[in-house]
Amino acid sequence: MTSGNPATTTPAQAGRREWTALGVLMLPLLLVSMDVSVLYFAIPAISADLDPSSTQQLWIFDIYGFVLAGLLITMGSLGDRIGRRRLLLIGAAAFGTASAVAAYASSAETLIAARAVLGIGGATLMPSTMALIRTMFTDPGERAKAIGLWSGVMTAGIALGSVLSGVLVEHFWWGSVFLVNLPAMVLLLALGPVLPESKNPDPGRFDWLGVPLSLAAVLPVIYGLKEIAADGWHAHYTVSVTVGLLFAALFVRRQRTSASPLVAPALLRAPGFTPALVLNLLSSFALLGSAFFTTQYLQSVLGRSALEAALWAILPSVPIGVTAPLTTRLVQRGVSRAYVVTGGFVAGACGYALLAMAGTDSIGLVLAGAGVLGAGIVTVISQTMDLAMSTAPAERAGTASSLMETAAEFGGALGMALLGSVGTAVYRHEIPASAPAPARETLGGALATAAELPGTSGAALVTAAREAFTSGMQTAALAGAALLLATAVLALVTLRKGPRPARCAGRNRTGATCKQAPVDGGHKGTASVGRDG
Repeated sequence: MTSGNPATTTPAQAGRREWTALGVLMLPLLLVSMDVSVLYFAIPAISADLDPSSTQQLWIFDIYGFVLAGLLITMGSLGDRIGRRRLLLIGAAAFGTASAVAAYASSAETLIAARAVLGIGGATLMPSTMALIRTMFTDPGERAKAIGLWSGVMTAGIALGSVLSGVLVEHFWWGSVFLVNLPAMVLLLALGPVLPESKNPDPGRFDWLGVPLSLAAVLPVIYGLKEIAADGWHAHYTVSVTVGLLFAALFVRRQRTSASPLVAPALLRAPGFTPALVLNLLSSFALLGSAFFTTQYLQSVLGRSALEAALWAILPSVPIGVTAPLTTRLVQRGVSRAYVVTGGFVAGACGYALLAMAGTDSIGLVLAGAGVLGAGIVTVISQTMDLAMSTAPAERAGTASSLMETAAEFGGALGMALLGSVGTAVYRHEIPASAPAPARETLGGALATAAELPGTSGAALVTAAREAFTSGMQTAALAGAALLLATAVLALVTLRKGPRPARCAGRNRTGATCKQAPVDGGHKGTASVGRDG
């Protein structure tokens, strides 16, 4: 031990069991992210079989995401109390059971209920996986690698979900999109003992009043924002968002005054945690805000089938999937996290700039823009998640993870609502005033109307609508680029004063010794994690 310095605890290097456990944790993460988009191609077959009303069809599609978003905070806090592995396995059992019920549902009501239970299961699985990673990988460098893999798998799952549903529905019946979950859940339950158990040793009483307050805060806001993105700024959607924000204020007050809150205020005061939370929200804003346009562009502007569009959309996922692990290596080699995150936002802005240059027949440009944007944003997500989980106390890892994922849900809904509204406003301005009313509302309405018009009239309407939509996408992309450039400045300012990530100093092949670099602007001494002194 070096004289004058306190002894430090050497973080244990992860062994085969920890890396095997990480592979096990990728199973629920992949399936939960896939289930966000797995119904994209199954809805027509479900409608033909179960004959749901228009309202029921919307709930079949949306109930999973609403319940998932609403219960993340509750389940993250619950996992800290009863054990993350225990909650993960309970969620896996619920997820598998609900998948079987959904696959063989004989009515729309049954399918809606099963999708709601899937959302409950998903809300237990997502924060549990990240919390277990936080506790399994005590070495900062290894934890950063694991979180990078987590980010890549989560992003890839969303892209794969729609493609998988298209392939399964084309060759089997619609219930197969749910049955695919069962083998993975059974395997997760069988391999559960590989995972270590961890929980808060002194959690206090569970804040039962905080649960309905958190639900009342999250659900109306998410619902209102998603409906605004789909249907425009109607009064009742604005009221929904306002009501949710009022309950959010009550929830915050409850957490500040409760003796044992769901979200401890001290967690938000941890160095770097709140900046990571805000930057994670803004990154999801950009990622899902662009998806609102690119998915419609591939199908409705280029005229591709839904399955063809999904297959084309896999191409941008290739660079996105490898970005997070590469980013982790870059940061561990000594590049400042502030500069890497700033660069990620700048890359995202460049991706939006490419989208702003797209015409009505620019598939290469749109795919390139989506790839550059996605790679930049995944760079940000991997680093903000690592920052949040590194600064959060281990006993509150589940709560920290759930807050980050809830912020991502808010950001995604806000991005689709605001950028979607910009694009829709431009579309309605550009579409000819002589067009039928449905055609003046949305591109989908224009294509449906054009199919009923004779000869050149229908073709002219299609051309005008596609040009108007592309103009809307260009304007929204410019707005997105401007936002990301402003966010890049915010990231540079806030993260330069925060804690730096672990830096690997060793060169041996069996695993480098990682050291925690000093806070930017602070003293030049290095607090060693790998050894004393």
